[in-house]
Amino acid sequence: MKLSIIKIGGNVIEGREALKQFLVSFAQMEGNKILVHGGGKLATRLATKLGIESKMVGGRRITDAQTLEVITMVYAGLTNKNIVAELQAHDCNAIGLSGADGNTIQAHKRPVKDIDYGFAGDVDGINTATISRLLSAGLTPVFCAMTHDGKGQLLNTNADTIASELAIGLSKSYKITLYYCFEKKGVLLDISNEDSVIEHIDSKKYQELATEGIIADGMLPKLENCFHALHHDVHQVCIGDTSMILPGADLFTTITL
Repeated sequence: MKLSIIKIGGNVIEGREALKQFLVSFAQMEGNKILVHGGGKLATRLATKLGIESKMVGGRRITDAQTLEVITMVYAGLTNKNIVAELQAHDCNAIGLSGADGNTIQAHKRPVKDIDYGFAGDVDGINTATISRLLSAGLTPVFCAMTHDGKGQLLNTNADTIASELAIGLSKSYKITLYYCFEKKGVLLDISNEDSVIEHIDSKKYQELATEGIIADGMLPKLENCFHALHHDVHQVCIGDTSMILPGADLFTTITL
């Protein structure tokens, strides 16, 4: 049985019209599907309005107690419920979830090493039975980027990682295609040329591009999540803009081993 897992981030979430257009396409996708979203920029804006400083290290958010309250409001509240409401308007029976809901995603607080990331979570396991029951009931899970530790603590967890761990956990029951959607058409050979899409990247090509500095910054952990998923029996992984989920789409990046 096939399952599509789509993670959206970046300007796809921030742009109201872009998000609406994507959700129309997502609602029309046939078969089982799961949506995963972040919402970091909106969380940063709200934190600023509340006088809470946002701290980032290497593109990763430091989640102190105040910041955790903000991202809970934004991720699990405003962003998640707006997405679910929009999908319901297009006859997609969506259900909004964090990892705490139904104990669907268990995690632990990231240990302090060189950097203390605060209430940041690393995924321990996926409750595949509960998620499969939701899918079998005709529901479309919409996961925000939050998990829990089973002891009452919510945790901020990278949305790319949640998407890949969901794909890995469900790969024994489904033939999974994992999509990472953002504002670019794919992984670009030249960041200044929107059409310079690298259509295929395997592990050898990835190492070459990383060494040359063509792949850098936030794209590095994204691709690491892609390869991690492929090494754990996920059928296919793609990176591109939201048009790649449309029938007949041909301009995006496919990741293979």
